[in-house]
Amino acid sequence: MTDSTRTADPKGGSNFSRRAFLQGSGAVAAATALRQQVASGAPNAGVELVQERKSISVTINGKAQSVEVETRTTLLDMLRYQLDLTGAKPASMDGSSGASTVLVDGKPVAASTTLAITCDGKKIQTIEGLGGESPDPVVKAFIANDAEQCGFCTPGFVVAVRAFLEKNPKATDDQIRAGLNGNICRCGTYANIVKAALAVVKGGGNG
Repeated sequence: MTDSTRTADPKGGSNFSRRAFLQGSGAVAAATALRQQVASGAPNAGVELVQERKSISVTINGKAQSVEVETRTTLLDMLRYQLDLTGAKPASMDGSSGASTVLVDGKPVAASTTLAITCDGKKIQTIEGLGGESPDPVVKAFIANDAEQCGFCTPGFVVAVRAFLEKNPKATDDQIRAGLNGNICRCGTYANIVKAALAVVKGGGNG
């Protein structure tokens, strides 16, 4: 069968050629790729991008730091591999697990889907900033209520609970469950996580 073979349109319309179809598909694919590059801010769509490094200034857990990163480096990679802050976990690169949750200017974000360069000049808080000699009430509540099992999701949950309770200091059981639906625990310790959050609400440990 040659490229110029024509096939009857099953809907009864005009015939079309395989070559025209392939050419059209290629054009669509090229247009889609171009739109994605433009949308992502690529300076020269269609041109191979050169890796660049940039120095950014961030305040992490109260400490001002200057870090040199590649423009493609994620916040998660910067924290884990350049600053040795390994609390946030790479459970899912699309951020759907919530295990890489950190606070950027007080707002919870998935570090695995956030470029480090976008955090220039911002304040970042990780799970490490909630521990130490005087642990945050959320950390204490997680321990007291046995709200962890394998522990892989725990850092993201603790950070998410802290961020949620900052805005909802009198949250109810249902509100907590809805507010934490962006975090996943494969071990299924949700009930104890909610108990921990409620313990913080009842204890008034919200800042």
